[in-house]
Amino acid sequence: MFDIAIVGAGVIGSMTARELAKYQVSVCVLEKESDVACGASKANSGIVHGGFDPEPDTLKAKLNVEGVEKLFAVAEQLHAPIKRNGSIVCAFNEEEKGSLKALFDRGVENGVSGMRLLTGDEIRALEPALSPNVTMALHVPTAGIVCPYELTIAAMGNAMDNGVTLKTNFELVSIVKEGEAFVLTSSDGRTVRASYVINCAGCYADKVARMVGDESFTIIPRAGEYMLLDKTEGSRVSHTIFQMPSKEGKGILVSPTVDGNLLTGPTACVVDSPDVTQTTPEGLNMVERLASKSVPSVNFRSVITSFSGVRSSEKHGDFIIRESSVMPRFINVAAIDSPGLTSCVAIAEYTVERLKECSMSLVENPTFNGVREDPHAFRKMSDEEKDAYIRKRPAYGKIVCRCEGVSEGEIRDAIRRNPKAVDIDGVKRRTRSGMGRCQGGFCGPYVMKLLAEENDVSKESVTKNGSGSSMIVGRI
Repeated sequence: MFDIAIVGAGVIGSMTARELAKYQVSVCVLEKESDVACGASKANSGIVHGGFDPEPDTLKAKLNVEGVEKLFAVAEQLHAPIKRNGSIVCAFNEEEKGSLKALFDRGVENGVSGMRLLTGDEIRALEPALSPNVTMALHVPTAGIVCPYELTIAAMGNAMDNGVTLKTNFELVSIVKEGEAFVLTSSDGRTVRASYVINCAGCYADKVARMVGDESFTIIPRAGEYMLLDKTEGSRVSHTIFQMPSKEGKGILVSPTVDGNLLTGPTACVVDSPDVTQTTPEGLNMVERLASKSVPSVNFRSVITSFSGVRSSEKHGDFIIRESSVMPRFINVAAIDSPGLTSCVAIAEYTVERLKECSMSLVENPTFNGVREDPHAFRKMSDEEKDAYIRKRPAYGKIVCRCEGVSEGEIRDAIRRNPKAVDIDGVKRRTRSGMGRCQGGFCGPYVMKLLAEENDVSKESVTKNGSGSSMIVGRI
């Protein structure tokens, strides 16, 4: 019997688990996939938004502006890659100039600091690669970029190191109230009992809410397609470059990533199901065309991969964070689309406050340690430090992924450290092995070998990303 069950191990569920680890309560996180960060948390822009876009007096505006500095502070504690590179919103004509000024005013009302409206020439002095057709720009220096899946992994790992339980491959099929307990049952018959439930199920949050009779909201899944370019394009711009946002989203962006690549996208298209994650020729052509409008010199022949992520939205356009009106002690944390990543720490804190309102007694945990060991410490060492480290741990001297310079030691540690990598993509998200220009063509077989050795299973048992994704089926 747990005090709290959290449904969903995306960035919101993981950060909420870490926040609850600060208290003397037992927490279990239930995730239907084989790993954390397998939904929108692994397929989004990775942008830390300044807070100028949300409508004033909404939860989005409040938690976005509060969340920026909180995210930077927590990411530093977790050693999750993050950078304050600033953002730029471009206007291309007189009508967009007026909209840009309105966006500036909204940012001021929301409490965003440091913003400036600049002329086209002034902004090109900061970003020479910007189109000559940019006539005005909004510069937001407080914005940044973060690795969303590494942040999620780090938050869950830190939560687990502080006593939180994670159950993966737990596809929730029912929630039944038995006395004072919720009984949550998976598709394979496993059960978890908890006194409180926090619904952080992303695009499936409405389906989870309906399991307790709550039909107060319906999630609208919206897909966004992206193209990721090689590191040769990573310095094309230094800021995150936006176009004017619309009701569909913040538009096509061009942005460096924390790992040195260049990211373009996303589109915004309502889809029938959160499982619709394929890319389309039409969507990718749109990304290329509109990204080139902002930065004409981007070399799209350097694209190394494309992907699509599905984000959850709701018709009212705001975050939903509240106790269910039909089921006491059941809290919905739903419709967390952009700027959900930026707001994740603030959302976690806000959710814990909602728990307190549900008569949850929370006593601080005196042994909580919010700092997580840096998983990338080795690559940050000098050559002399690396030599000394390799003498003690020889596996760090064998490079497995040539594109990203990832060693065997780093991969083995990723398979052992909470939350443990159990498949090829899990290793990829933790170490970047397979994220270079060859996309795992060289290192993939060796990563498979290491997974088999560490987990004492056959190579045939190793999957790319969970059940139904076998890498090999047998020997010839």
